[in-house]
Amino acid sequence: MDTIAARWARLQPHVQIVGPDDDRPRPTVLLFHGCGGLRSHLPRYAEAAKAAGWRAAIVDSYGPRGWGRTLTLTTVCTGVMFRGYERAGDVLAAIHGLSQRPDVDASQLALAGWSHGGWAIMEMMSETPAPRRMGVADPGSVDLPSIKAVFLAYAYIGPWAFNRMKPWRHHPRVLALTAGRDHLTTVRNAERVNAMIRAGGAEVESWVADGTHAFDEPTNNGPMRHHPDLTEDALRRFGAFLQQTAA
Repeated sequence: MDTIAARWARLQPHVQIVGPDDDRPRPTVLLFHGCGGLRSHLPRYAEAAKAAGWRAAIVDSYGPRGWGRTLTLTTVCTGVMFRGYERAGDVLAAIHGLSQRPDVDASQLALAGWSHGGWAIMEMMSETPAPRRMGVADPGSVDLPSIKAVFLAYAYIGPWAFNRMKPWRHHPRVLALTAGRDHLTTVRNAERVNAMIRAGGAEVESWVADGTHAFDEPTNNGPMRHHPDLTEDALRRFGAFLQQTAA
């Protein structure tokens, strides 16, 4: 089983940094893709972060493992393997590794996750960091006070998300985007989860968008439909959320 340092060594070559063209320490948001892997909408969110004065780190969880889209659609998206509580180790490793960069303000980090990525973030926030939890040998070696904000885009909170109602161990600002026509959850279920996070002490803003799961991804696959106008709204809200967090 990887240590945090070993996991970061595997992830690092597959992390894309986007931000202002300077080398001064800036607040940084870590972006975690959905179960379908890296898609063209994540760089748009990275550019929104850049416009807000932040750096963005797009973390590819599949590249280091040699997994292609066909494999992950048929195994990860169906819950056969690599569930959120296993991927949570990637989140911890990315926090650890990016905090070492001189152009990152390690005291001001944010996490952003889409679907499966949001699930991984929520598992990391709620799981007890005992040895060998979250897919890594030493999860307790990463501190969370530097995490000032979390953006959850239609995070997976279905049957396999066993910890969805488990209180978080850290309480940053949260912007929770729920798709009103999500085939993987109801709005009621999402609001129950948001209320639990809020009750723990976090400031939670909830936005129910009138779209399907993955409406901001430029594809039409099964019950999912791209919605350009809602995508622009999501990008605007994301950038404003980061600006407010830094302020």
